[in-house]
Amino acid sequence: QAHLEETGGGSVRAGGSLELSCAASEPASWKTMGWFRQAPGKEREYVGAISWTNGATFFGDSVKGRFTIFRDSAENTGYLQMDSLKPEDTAVYYCVVGTSEAWTTSPRAWASWGRGTQVTVLS
Repeated sequence: QAHLEETGGGSVRAGGSLELSCAASEPASWKTMGWFRQAPGKEREYVGAISWTNGATFFGDSVKGRFTIFRDSAENTGYLQMDSLKPEDTAVYYCVVGTSEAWTTSPRAWASWGRGTQVTVLS
């Protein structure tokens, strides 16, 4: 399994922006990188993902139009840019990689998970 190192996160006021990054090892073992989030008392939610081969991105409905994902293939690092943040975006965000298609929303389909990083949006 790939090892994932997440950075970024923290606290921000509603309407603000944050960027998360995810550096992944074993690039030959995966083809997509994505993000999930989990708020207290809720199930893990698909945020979005990027195809490492062609850069195509997909997003969950709750973040579409506000979040973007891009990659630095040379560094095996992906980025989740979060704009126009809302209090309901508060959650622990997890980076994932796997061989599933980027639109795969089931957490069980993703092979490797980061430890998670907290994002708190203050109203």
